[in-house]
Amino acid sequence: MVRMAKTSFKLAESMTFVDKQVVVTGAASGIGKAIALRFAEAGAAVVLLDVNPDGLTKTLGCLDATRCEHSAYEIDLADKTQIDKFWLSLDGARPPDILINNAGVYPMEDYLGVDEELLEKVLRVNMSSAFWMCQHFIRQRKEMGGVIVNIASIEAVLPFKTDMVHYGMSKAGVIALTRSLARDYGRKGFRVNVVLPGAIRTSGTRSLVKDAIRNVKLDLVKTGYDFQQRLAIGRWGEPDEVAKVVIFLSSNLASYVQGAMIPVDGGFLSS
Repeated sequence: MVRMAKTSFKLAESMTFVDKQVVVTGAASGIGKAIALRFAEAGAAVVLLDVNPDGLTKTLGCLDATRCEHSAYEIDLADKTQIDKFWLSLDGARPPDILINNAGVYPMEDYLGVDEELLEKVLRVNMSSAFWMCQHFIRQRKEMGGVIVNIASIEAVLPFKTDMVHYGMSKAGVIALTRSLARDYGRKGFRVNVVLPGAIRTSGTRSLVKDAIRNVKLDLVKTGYDFQQRLAIGRWGEPDEVAKVVIFLSSNLASYVQGAMIPVDGGFLSS
């Protein structure tokens, strides 16, 4: 039997997350932090997951200024055992309504220099963590349904930066995961979509720029220049510009959006 969705929400009702709980991975900084702040603003109870305790403390400090419920768990998302333990701690409580898989690492390394340890770490954090988080979420929500938004990258669609083969592969896996779950669980009430950020100004990307200039890495400088020329909008984006798209996809405004790949890249992929 096909599930019939309510589609006549008023605009204000569609953009509120009061009485909703959202889990955000990689919430200690950058895009994850921006996503958490926007959900808090919209009234959600926010659960933060990250391996960085200092970053989690800072994000929690920002959320203290809101009226939302919020909590944080220091978790290494490369470790399935820790992921399992987190979900087990929720057993018996109402499961989260929304899951945002944002955690990711992007160590640059020449393809021929990538060893098993580096590859496994990137795949575990970027792809496997999303796989296991989604599995637990769907298992706990069962027939209730829910919303999943995964964060991939434009590198998974159009590789541009050298020395990122391992990263692009891991994020391509996130896209495949998203589309497969959208197909398999859409009729059970789950909406699953993926966002593809590109050219977002975070602490990590700022460090790369500073490193290229400070150490006169001409290849990185040239890559940065060429990348800038592809931005149809003419500038880099901010984490909050990704967060607002995530909020849209998590809301009832996106009630008929399923298995979609949404670039937030200043027009990079269209140039």
